[in-house]
Amino acid sequence: MAQFAENLKKLPGISHLAAIRLLDGENEVAVIENKVGDQGALAIYNHVAQTYGAITPDAARKGLELYAEHAEDARRHPGKHPHIDRLAALIEEGKTLRVQCVFAL
Repeated sequence: MAQFAENLKKLPGISHLAAIRLLDGENEVAVIENKVGDQGALAIYNHVAQTYGAITPDAARKGLELYAEHAEDARRHPGKHPHIDRLAALIEEGKTLRVQCVFAL
């Protein structure tokens, strides 16, 4: 299985993004900013949103696959990795989140 760091190297760049907003209908449920500590999550969420058109349950499954070893750590330690927990919840609940890009200036 590919590791998280290797997976990130294969994803499209995110330098054009300041953040992405995750929306349930019109309600913002989260913002993932382009800052240290969140850049991996931003890259994964951006990639699966581009691929699937939104963060669907199938997109969330792909996201968990890309998180590699961190997905297993999140399963063992709920709350430690909130971006991963969110993907798992979308799968479990069968929900989809829309993504709105906030472009860097």
